[in-house]
Amino acid sequence: MTMSLKLSALLALLALATAAHGQIYKCVTPGGSKELTDIKRGPHCELMDLPGATIAAPARRGAPSPRGAQPPATPGAFPRVDSAEQKARDADRRAILEEELKAETQKLAELRREFNGGAPERRGDERNYAKYQERTAGLRDSLSRTEKNVDALKREIANIR
Repeated sequence: MTMSLKLSALLALLALATAAHGQIYKCVTPGGSKELTDIKRGPHCELMDLPGATIAAPARRGAPSPRGAQPPATPGAFPRVDSAEQKARDADRRAILEEELKAETQKLAELRREFNGGAPERRGDERNYAKYQERTAGLRDSLSRTEKNVDALKREIANIR
């Protein structure tokens, strides 16, 4: 690239940056190098006069809304679902949840059988007692998690209309 082509490309970029940020300053650092920025960083910065760059900077937003805040609902804008379709959706949801509950209940029964009241049978690959304890702790965690899943699924099914 030639020097004039680089300079024109730089000016075009600066014009775009000015449109987005408002003003561009050319600053001279204490080391003597030149720096282009949108923030005036001291007395060694001068505002650049770029042709066609008269667009003001975008207005700053206000404070962000609190976490979890929802925009106000507009009931007229929401699509309506007739009651027959909603009942069909609820029936499908119930069937899916009941299938999941059945699978989780079977898994819970298998885990309880394997856990054997806190004393599962030792396997041949568990010559080291630490491995046995590690597997027992894993079974206890899986058992607890599966019990929570079963309870959650039962609550969800009870909440369906």
